[in-house]
Amino acid sequence: MNQLVTETQTLPSELAPIQRNARIAGHLERYRKRAEQTKPMMAEGRLVRMIGLTLEAEGCQVPVGGRCKVVSAGGHELETEVVGFSGQRTLLMAVGELVGLTPGARVIPTLSASDTPVGEALLGRVLDGAGRPLDGQPPPQCDTRVPLLGRSINPLARRPISEPLDVGVRAINGLLTVGRGQRMGLFAGSGVGKSVLLGMMTRYTVADITVVALIGERGREVNEFVQNILGKEGLARAVVVAVPADHSPLMRLHGAMLATSIAEYFRDQGMNVLLLMDSLTRFAQAQREIALAIGEPPATKGYTPSVFAKLPQLVERAGNGDHGGGSITAFYTVLTEGDDVNDPIADAARAILDGHVVLSREIAEGGRYPAIDIEASISRVMNEIAPQAQIQAARRFKQLYATFRRNRDLISVGAYQKGADPRVDEAIGFYPLLEHYLQQDLREGVQFNESIISLERLVGDSAPGGAR
Repeated sequence: MNQLVTETQTLPSELAPIQRNARIAGHLERYRKRAEQTKPMMAEGRLVRMIGLTLEAEGCQVPVGGRCKVVSAGGHELETEVVGFSGQRTLLMAVGELVGLTPGARVIPTLSASDTPVGEALLGRVLDGAGRPLDGQPPPQCDTRVPLLGRSINPLARRPISEPLDVGVRAINGLLTVGRGQRMGLFAGSGVGKSVLLGMMTRYTVADITVVALIGERGREVNEFVQNILGKEGLARAVVVAVPADHSPLMRLHGAMLATSIAEYFRDQGMNVLLLMDSLTRFAQAQREIALAIGEPPATKGYTPSVFAKLPQLVERAGNGDHGGGSITAFYTVLTEGDDVNDPIADAARAILDGHVVLSREIAEGGRYPAIDIEASISRVMNEIAPQAQIQAARRFKQLYATFRRNRDLISVGAYQKGADPRVDEAIGFYPLLEHYLQQDLREGVQFNESIISLERLVGDSAPGGAR
């Protein structure tokens, strides 16, 4: 400021007042920008306790969601995130592995925001939950940053679901038609084929961009998915976010939110995005681990109340947007533990999704793939987007299929006599054709129109095979 006063006093007397004022204004503007760039002072804290996954620090005040760097006496650094507080203590959880920490370690707030870079440079890349590359290439250079928590959309501003989406799977196209911007769940126990079905839809679904989130699954599946299912051509228009089961629960949460933020960015650019998340259950389990670690009481089967609050916050971010004309059609796999369809997470997911595809272990063990249980599956928007002829054909298909399944035991043991019930006789004649329609090879994609035509041709006549 002394420099400013000196320069003002030494101005030639012949300078006009306007010139003098402009010089003063220029100095003031430079000082103002310098003041704005000054980082606010943040008090450091120290690590006083570590139990399980939770770190407790004293002396620092950082908002929930803020980041801190824990530095031990030996120089080891660990990135952490604030997940809560208790009295004067701040509760932290590590982003990476809990190694090298010592009592009294420095806890330094980093002022980093919970956001992520997004842009076209992400296409063809495989990232971890923090947005770091896993494919050995340099970090993607993106100019735009968006928050991990996304932005809320007025429900009245969302565009309605009005057109069907071709997913390349005949049974889903014809009997469980999915709309562009719909959110569907794939419900199955372990080893029934949900990940493989997800891979089929990755290859054959018609979309501008595909975002794949592999959350909490086996590490070996990541490379298999990228190499065998996506391939070079599929990866070129896709972004893969992979956070295997051996990563921290915080990273698993961030991986799901990162994939959704990336999908939101491309949707707001007017693109039709396919978001595939495997699995929503692992996301819920990660939140449960965090909540239990900081002392939240369990509610249903060990799941804390915050789990059931986090699920809709994540799922509601998908769907059609309020501007730009883009959409996010999302498929979330849900692991039904012990094949229990009333598992708490499965039950909560059914309530917030726009439909569900249930995979049956019994059907899978019988050799039919995909093992879709048509009777237990539903698409809640099919009646609004499918033509009436298709809806009637799908209804008749399900009636024939359900009639046979209800009487299957009697038919198998020979207790049913032909002619006792015309509806059962008709179902017996149709059943092999119905099973053939539901079965599809993994390396075969069936287009939407072809699925509808074959469905109407199959059940459109009074006898199987089109005989009158």
